[in-house]
Amino acid sequence: MWHTAVGIACLLSTAVAAAAAPRPDVVYIIADDLGWGDVGFHGGSAPTPHLDRLARDGLELGCHLVAPVCSPTRAALLTGRCWSRFGVVDPQNERSLPWETLTLPRALGAAGYASALVGKWHLGSAPEELPNRFGFDTSYGSIAGGVTSFTHRYKNGPFTHTWHRDGKILDEEGHVTDLLAAEAVRRIEALAAAPADRAPYFLYVPFTAVHLPVQEPAGWLARVPAAIEGDVARHYAACIMHLDDAVGRIVAAIEKAGTRDRTLIVFTSDNGGTTAANTGQDYPPDGSPAGIIPGNNRPFRGAKQTLYDGGVRVPTVVSWPGHVKPGRVDAPVQIADWMPTLCALAGHTPDRDPHWDGMDIGGLLARHEPPPERPIYAVGPAWKARSLRLGRWKLIVTAAEAGQPERSELYDLATDPAEAHDLAADRPAEVARLRKTLAAAAARDNDARARADR
Repeated sequence: MWHTAVGIACLLSTAVAAAAAPRPDVVYIIADDLGWGDVGFHGGSAPTPHLDRLARDGLELGCHLVAPVCSPTRAALLTGRCWSRFGVVDPQNERSLPWETLTLPRALGAAGYASALVGKWHLGSAPEELPNRFGFDTSYGSIAGGVTSFTHRYKNGPFTHTWHRDGKILDEEGHVTDLLAAEAVRRIEALAAAPADRAPYFLYVPFTAVHLPVQEPAGWLARVPAAIEGDVARHYAACIMHLDDAVGRIVAAIEKAGTRDRTLIVFTSDNGGTTAANTGQDYPPDGSPAGIIPGNNRPFRGAKQTLYDGGVRVPTVVSWPGHVKPGRVDAPVQIADWMPTLCALAGHTPDRDPHWDGMDIGGLLARHEPPPERPIYAVGPAWKARSLRLGRWKLIVTAAEAGQPERSELYDLATDPAEAHDLAADRPAEVARLRKTLAAAAARDNDARARADR
């Protein structure tokens, strides 16, 4: 359906003829493991001029919250629900969603949208668990997780050969970031030849950059500022710059197609940056440097895999000229908000209760109206920790383990955004109040699978 302009035009019969508001094309871009401080508009050392331009001309969401690891964030984006409702709390290659889940591409498809995934799926790696089975018209990229830069291989094991087009495994030459950018650009260029009244489209572009392993071409390494020293740090900076360039190519293609004013662009990351040691032993040899990857989450505490803001608060920019009000809003929003928001923009109302944890944030995008105060619940890897954010307060509860008792931490984010001062011992009543709310949220965990099994 997406391979040619003719295929796109075939969707006209299903398009909604009239709507109260313009229905945008949607290009949703996710970086992989990109930290808060890795981008230029947050003071990062690697220049990111294209992202800086999006932030300058668009709307920055200063408190956009995701899961602390990748598959959970992707599950929440595509369902409007907290990842733990599906029992998904870790990166996983097993099927993440019940077969008939109302996914974002299914919902938008019901409203006449075409859809394509270009990039990393990581929500199921068996042949019958591909993106096409969950609502995407076409898909291309990595079925499993992060891949090697040039050979496009996943970790050693049954899902090593993961590069595909619509489920057919491919061997292609080229750097992974370039291949994904080129594919996204081709799809956008095809739209320029389609009729002006064509159906809108949803293009989901989850890049693998800056996920390990990182190996950048000499040309990109040569562009890294001389002040960044060390092989690993320079490859990491080059990877960020390469990603930024890819985003610039996508935006330029939209502008060239003459559809910039009808395109909603979202750029975000699936979790905070990683600062963990990596030896490269889990990946086939590909020449990538090993060592400490210098993900930058400053000024926030923590990193990928943690529920501190360094793990879950990520750089996010939204752009839709004439419809999204430029500036910055620091009201907390979450990855699960995007499905109800995009469904509202598309004019789609689910025919059954979707049990969304997210909410429509269209008022925030258009007028900077903050959503009502609400609890935002999150679960960490292996169910070892849960968090609840409500107003100025954030509670983190870590489960008992290895002889250590259960632990509660309480932070006042209004005065301590770095989560440096645990107030749990000083405010037991506040801890008790938030624990009650957290327990109510946690009671709905795994309910999507439970309903599917009935």
